[in-house]
Amino acid sequence: MGRTELKVELLRYSEEPEELVAMAAKLCYSPAGIADLKAGVSSKDQSEFVKKLTDMGHLSPVEHANFTFGIEGVSRSLLAQITRHRIASFSVKSQRYVGEGSLENSGGGGVFNYVIPPRIIELGDDEVREFQRQMEKIQQWYDYWLDKLAAHGEYAKEDARFVLPNAAETKLVVTMNARQLMHFFSVRCCNRAQWEIRSLATEMLRLVRRVAPVIFREAGPRCIAGPCPEGRMSCGKQAEVREKFSRL
Repeated sequence: MGRTELKVELLRYSEEPEELVAMAAKLCYSPAGIADLKAGVSSKDQSEFVKKLTDMGHLSPVEHANFTFGIEGVSRSLLAQITRHRIASFSVKSQRYVGEGSLENSGGGGVFNYVIPPRIIELGDDEVREFQRQMEKIQQWYDYWLDKLAAHGEYAKEDARFVLPNAAETKLVVTMNARQLMHFFSVRCCNRAQWEIRSLATEMLRLVRRVAPVIFREAGPRCIAGPCPEGRMSCGKQAEVREKFSRL
């Protein structure tokens, strides 16, 4: 245990998401029944139709496509950010019921998993070791309180966790519909987003583009499809950003 890194897996997604979006949209304008609509949509490539929908900004049909991600190697700091996206479902590893580190894991002798910010890594090995030493010290504090509160049984973890840092790793399962994902990417893939959630959002976008390339063809920071909305706060790297996401 100890230093950990981001890992994202697309666990589940709506079957044939772009066909589903097309069928939902066509229902709005057709007198046909569901069975006939389904047959008609399945018999043709819906790429151009879905592209037209998203270009027009007709996005309510896009909400029918759902995507579920398994996420590991992220910090509690990231958790505070991602849960601000309210049209989503979250299941998160509990620090109240799941202990951290040496006294709570089989084998013992370890330290809780944690995330090291890249800027600290860039300072060199000595500073990384210092960060690791600090995490080990926090583990000792955590273990101290577990011991002191042991008489309270499982409730000991509930209070001992208060000494754990934002760097402590968490794991979560997240489900969002395609429309909410598009918004999430527009905000969190931006260079001005915090580095950790930007890395997560970019990896999530890479995964969904594999299974729904038309829906997400222009997904990413808002400067991909238009001018940067950040004004004087812009990173000034629009061409570089567009190139990056065109190759994702």
